[in-house]
Amino acid sequence: MSPTVSGDHREAGERTRRERPPRSERDRLAREALSPLGADERPVSLRIAIAVCVVLAIGVLAGAASVHDLSRHGGSLPGAAAIAILLAALASGMYRRRYWAVLWFEALLAFQIIVTSLALVVASTVIAALVCAAGIGLGGWLFWKLIRVMGRMQAPERR
Repeated sequence: MSPTVSGDHREAGERTRRERPPRSERDRLAREALSPLGADERPVSLRIAIAVCVVLAIGVLAGAASVHDLSRHGGSLPGAAAIAILLAALASGMYRRRYWAVLWFEALLAFQIIVTSLALVVASTVIAALVCAAGIGLGGWLFWKLIRVMGRMQAPERR
């Protein structure tokens, strides 16, 4: 490449940096664009997260109750009850629009995405790979959508 071509690219990069506001300004503008959640507003992604918690809590209890000799399979009824109580508490907290509950649910989603990604690496059938890919995609989508909900939970009221 000739020196003038690389110089043109450098000038274009400097021009876009000059036109774009600094990061702190962009962050401030993004925060101002968020409207706080209404009094009883629960966005679709939050309702989906609540439903996922409730279904998982019921599934954990049903699974623990239906497996004979649960300890032989590496589980215990008290452990299943503790997980179900945790999921029910998260569902209740998210229903009441508590920031901590959404944050903990996002941590569980991140863990699920990581574990499912690792399972995808060792998937031995196409169906298993598709199930893993669907779990990663749906979990990632819900994770992304809940970030905006968390921002709206912390958005200050406008006067």
